[in-house]
Parts: sequence; structure tokens; C-alpha cells
Amino acid sequence: MNLLDGKYVSEKLKQEIAVEAAEVLATTGRKPHLVAILVGNDGGSETYVASKMKNCEKVGFKSSLIRYDDSVSEAELLAKVEEINQDPEVDGLIVQLPLPKHIDPEKVTEKIDHRKDVDGFHPINLGRMMRNLPCFIPATPYGIMLMLEEYKIETSGKHCVVIGRSNIVGSPMSILMARNAAPGNCTVTLTHSRTQNLEEVIRSADIIVAAIGKKNFVTADMVKEGAVVIDVGINREVSETTKSGYKLYGDVDFENVAPKASWITPVPGGVGLMTIVGLLKNTLASAKKEIYK
Repeated sequence: MNLLDGKYVSEKLKQEIAVEAAEVLATTGRKPHLVAILVGNDGGSETYVASKMKNCEKVGFKSSLIRYDDSVSEAELLAKVEEINQDPEVDGLIVQLPLPKHIDPEKVTEKIDHRKDVDGFHPINLGRMMRNLPCFIPATPYGIMLMLEEYKIETSGKHCVVIGRSNIVGSPMSILMARNAAPGNCTVTLTHSRTQNLEEVIRSADIIVAAIGKKNFVTADMVKEGAVVIDVGINREVSETTKSGYKLYGDVDFENVAPKASWITPVPGGVGLMTIVGLLKNTLASAKKEIYK
């Protein structure tokens, strides 16, 4: 078993991003600029946004956080998004999910200018990704692809089983792994809660991407010897044994699956760290006008 070490890869790539960000500053006189909008006081969202802001600073980006409480109207939020769309000093905009129930996340996602959509959720970016055109790739799948590339994991001709069909991870991941690219060229099975004989399907996988949001869902008896296992799950549980007061678990039973895997990501220390790298690389590409002029 070998670890796909998100900490190692993310630090290496962030050093490269920092060099390019310094070149952008030297050339244009301004740093790449990411704006995040946070609505409410969700604990997980607070943690994620704080980490994104901290990492922006680390690589030499400018970052701005705009906060609203839960009572903000949909109209006010959409107006702020449009204001940021029009600001030439902003390269990337993210609106942290989840949003309060009275705000339609699809409306907000579609309101973001696709040229600043560094989360990669806008239909234009998703459509361009499907056609293998330059675009902002959703940050988590992007991070996974960067990790596979760094470790030179052979994907061509392999059977990849993706567990979970969300628009954020599962669906885009299935598209990326099937594309005529490297990493890619897999035969992909996209599974979900209605998949029949799910355990049997997973057992046939050379590469497993678990993104279902259920603690330790993938057990050792579902994994064939030598499989590559990518655990996207971040399941928080209250814990009295940790300083933070909670413990993170993946979607994979790491302890029992790891001995069967050729490569596996840990939780924490795996995909989560790579998601931020995907976001930073998208923001850098926006600042350099590499995708949209």
C-alpha cells in the first residue's frame, strides 16, 4: 500500500503557484484576487472558507471575505454577485455552500460570471469540460486529477467506479476519468443510491472514487487487491479525544481497506487539501487570462 499524500502534493504545487503569482504581480502590478461570500454560521463552511483565505495569503494572492447572516435575501445576494462580476480587480468568486433554504443555489451558481467561476460549477464550465475544452474544472475533481498526475497513476484502459453522482464531485469526476487525456481514458461506471448490486460493481474497479458522504461506506470486502482508492468523504463526528472536538472520517474504511489497495488517500490529509489547490490553480489561470480572455 502506498499513500496518495495530499499534504506533500499540495505543498509542492502551492510553491509552484506562489512563483507564478509573483510573476503576475510583477507583470500586472496586482495580485490574483479571490473573493469568497459566506452566508450564515455553518461550522464546516467557516472552517473551509478560513482555510481558503489562509492558503490564498500563503501563495501571494489577495483574498476578500464578504459575510452575510442567514437572513440575507436572495435578491441582495444576487446583486452582490453581479457587483463582483463587474469588478475588473476580481479574478475569482466563490459562494460557499450550503446556502439557507430560502436561497436557490442554482440561481446563485448561474449568476456568477463563468469567467470568474473558479469553483467550476457554472453550466458553461461544466459543458466545456464535457467537450474537453479549456475551462475551470470543479476544484475537488481537479485536485484529484493533479494528484493522479503527480504520482503517475496509470489510468488508461482501467475500470473506474465513481460512487456518488453529485454535480460537485461524482458527475464531473466520471467525465474527467473518461476523457481522452492523461489522467483519463478509463472505462467509467457512475454509481449511486439506486445502483443494483453496488458492492459487486465496486469490487470490479481498478480505481475507486468514493464520494457518497457516508462514513466508512466502502469496506474491505468491496475492494479487489491492488485497487487505487480515492476517498473524497469528509464526515465530521463529535469526539472527546481531539482538540477540535470532532473527528473526520472518510467514505472508506481506511484501516481495513488500505492493506488491499495499491494506492489510497487518507482522511484527513488527502483529497481535501487538493481541493484548495484546484481552487488556487483556477484563480491563477483566471488572473493570467489563460482560459477566458
